[in-house]
Amino acid sequence: MTSEGTNADAGTARAAVVRRLREGMARSVLSFPLTSFRDDGSLDPDGYRAYVAQRLAAAPGALFPACGTGEFFSLDEDEYRQIVTIAVEESGGRVPVVAGTGYGWAQALRFARVAEEAGADALLVMPHYLTAAPQEGLVAQVERIAAGTRLPLVAYQRGQVSYTAESVRRLARVPGVIGLKDGHGDLDRLQRMVLAVPEDFLFFNGAATAEVQARAYAAVGVPAYSSAVHAFAPEIANAFLAALHAGDLGTVDKLLRDFYVPLVELRDRVPGYAVSLVKAAARLRGCPVGPVRAPLTDPSAADLAALKTLLATGLDLVGAAL
Repeated sequence: MTSEGTNADAGTARAAVVRRLREGMARSVLSFPLTSFRDDGSLDPDGYRAYVAQRLAAAPGALFPACGTGEFFSLDEDEYRQIVTIAVEESGGRVPVVAGTGYGWAQALRFARVAEEAGADALLVMPHYLTAAPQEGLVAQVERIAAGTRLPLVAYQRGQVSYTAESVRRLARVPGVIGLKDGHGDLDRLQRMVLAVPEDFLFFNGAATAEVQARAYAAVGVPAYSSAVHAFAPEIANAFLAALHAGDLGTVDKLLRDFYVPLVELRDRVPGYAVSLVKAAARLRGCPVGPVRAPLTDPSAADLAALKTLLATGLDLVGAAL
């Protein structure tokens, strides 16, 4: 096949992924499943398979395995392969599967190749490891990854990675780069980014508890979001989205006031609770996810008791039970 034919095929495949992601983002939240570990810290593939099946039954718009909530940073390549493979097998093509990748570009490409072999539809490029970098380097990092994989990429700005509107304009011109996940919440800068790129470029809200800022993000043209709450209480996550889509601001405000904002306040008590508190809540629901791996720590007994009370309140608000 000629290079023109190969490029055309790649473009068609990317367009199909963008279409499926856009459709999923319009109808539901994006699910970032937790990774299941046994008490000794080893990977629990069977527990993970059961847990992913539970997430899929709650009808997310897409599945993002082995990302931040899934403790990508603590997985070796063999574990990563198992996690992505299980997610692809369980999804069965029902929703797009976007696997995490990251560290420096060379290591990111090692994970990208594993994700390709496992059948993932796209990749979320996690913030690189440790080092602060200029805009030229941030763009070059994504360009190098895009050049080395056939999978389309969603760039992720969080922590030390923060793009300018001009950098996002450049990324949108890179073949294979299809979108941006924002974890900073700088809505002025995000608005400039939305206006700087073609309409088919995807954006979504990736704040730690995205529902709290969902209305503000939607106002600048980014209505889609990832939901950590979907990882342990899809009943609450789906009820919030339904109320938001219906313009039922009374229900939106009640869920924010009585569940989401207290959850954020509890999450902010200890570094790493954005993952470990979510995992603890999933265990309270009987999900087979196990503990977090170091350097994260599981919640204290007092915080776990507060979480259980808050979770019961949130579920009661939407007519569900713990």
